[in-house]
Amino acid sequence: MQMIEIEQLPGRVTPPPIRVGGKAIDEESIAREMQYHPAATAGEAQLQAARALVVRELLLQRAIELGLVAADEAEEGDNDAAIASLLEQELEVPEPSEADCRRFFDAAPERFSEPTRLAVRHILLAAAPDDAPARDAQYRLGESLIAELETIPERFTEFAMRHSACPSKEEGGELGWLAPGQTVGELDRALQHLPEGLHERPLASRYGWHVILIDERAEGQPQAFEQVIDRVRHNLREQATRRALRHYLLSLETEIGVEGVALDDDAAGSLMQ
Repeated sequence: MQMIEIEQLPGRVTPPPIRVGGKAIDEESIAREMQYHPAATAGEAQLQAARALVVRELLLQRAIELGLVAADEAEEGDNDAAIASLLEQELEVPEPSEADCRRFFDAAPERFSEPTRLAVRHILLAAAPDDAPARDAQYRLGESLIAELETIPERFTEFAMRHSACPSKEEGGELGWLAPGQTVGELDRALQHLPEGLHERPLASRYGWHVILIDERAEGQPQAFEQVIDRVRHNLREQATRRALRHYLLSLETEIGVEGVALDDDAAGSLMQ
């Protein structure tokens, strides 16, 4: 599908006026919605929040048009049931066949392997991302703890209870077995590449610095197609739903009219989440 041109928000806090059909989306609503759309900049968070509200308003106006919810009720309720009924009624999502599933699996079987799991202990040395002095001081503390642990590893529990800002300090820093996606993204990506043992330097996250000890790695194992067919089918169904919803939203954008912001090629993203 051809990409739709995105209207970029300028580098300022106040977003441009936005209307969906005859309904205005005010700045206060966008500001409230921003908490659900973390981004690198305030402008990007505003843009994502605005798009999410536009998507919801498009669907709500269509639901009112079809009589799935009364206009006066739509102003007061959360309208999730009406939107769900609308999508069930209007969205056509083909069911993937077994042949479709087999082709999808064969193209990249590693996507369906059992994930690598890690038995992790950590010491969180807390520092906000924008507090450079604190992050510098905590990094140096992390280096000194690692140096001592390389000599006397038995002190990890003691150091966790004394220094860690994570509730896991009560368990000596133990996080248990972690699979991908079970901790913050920046730390999760780093952990997947670490060998067993104490890591040689502190690892960064949005919360500060982490002294990391990998007690054990359980490497992921390949899975046969028959073992994962339900996961494969779910993935294909989700992709098909996303495509159908994107086309549906873009058609509603054309039919109803949107001013002030344009839906991008991932218009269905906020609903799929």
